[in-house]
Amino acid sequence: MFLTALLRRNRIPGRQWIGKHRRPRPVSAQAKQNMIRRLETEAENQYWLSRPFLTAEQERGHAAVRRAAAFQALKAAQAARFPAHRRLEEQLGHLLVTRKWS
Repeated sequence: MFLTALLRRNRIPGRQWIGKHRRPRPVSAQAKQNMIRRLETEAENQYWLSRPFLTAEQERGHAAVRRAAAFQALKAAQAARFPAHRRLEEQLGHLLVTRKWS
């Protein structure tokens, strides 16, 4: 009985590598180096992103012309899918062939 309790003492319940009570993976020196390198890269990115490339005055309206051109192109492409406008005289002009009072 004591041997069974001794052998079952430090057991991970269920599957070892998944679940709530899983075995923790050992952290290697390579993993530490990778994490440090990743954190340094992230810190450098945060540094450069915290400084604006353009001033607020330069940034205001810098893409207005491009956005207007893109909107006009989208509108033209959407209008090209539909047939051109026709007036009622053009649509029903064939009925006026035998009109005698004009």
